[in-house]
Amino acid sequence: MTPAPGDLVVARNRKYDGTPHWVVPGRYLGSDSHGHWIFQGTGEFISRPGAALYTASDAVLLVPYAGDWVATFFDEAHPGGVELYIDLACELSWKRIRPAVVEFHMVDMDLDVVRTKDRGLYVDDEDEFDEHRREMHYPAGLCARMESAAAALMDAAASRQAPFDGRDAAWLTLGRTLP
Repeated sequence: MTPAPGDLVVARNRKYDGTPHWVVPGRYLGSDSHGHWIFQGTGEFISRPGAALYTASDAVLLVPYAGDWVATFFDEAHPGGVELYIDLACELSWKRIRPAVVEFHMVDMDLDVVRTKDRGLYVDDEDEFDEHRREMHYPAGLCARMESAAAALMDAAASRQAPFDGRDAAWLTLGRTLP
């Protein structure tokens, strides 16, 4: 199921135990050899249980064709200086719910690869991953897969390998032209 350019895409994240996590709207831009690109503009209302806010910067979400992750590339206006936020995730899926509305679903596996202006590149939420591994009974194979993916993504982002090579700028520019 492929969204059409301009379709509303509602990203619905949940945790491994099924509890809801972030809900983030965006507009489908298109795809390239790395995956699907979704524009998430400034001023969009996003929420999760216990938190809600209006976004303060533009971003593009990359949903890869294969892999246990999604990447959000933020513009220079991000209030925390975040440039790249890669969520380790599994069970990525698409569901059309109306003619021009698609939901993108994923299970957030806690580990994140993050690059900020101040701190550089690092793996975040390892403590949350360890806690949820015990509480939610993550299978050992899934844990190994997430840890391996995090290491590979750290290497790819550090060496600016595609898709972490700046191609997000063109997608951000395209997203800003949407009505």
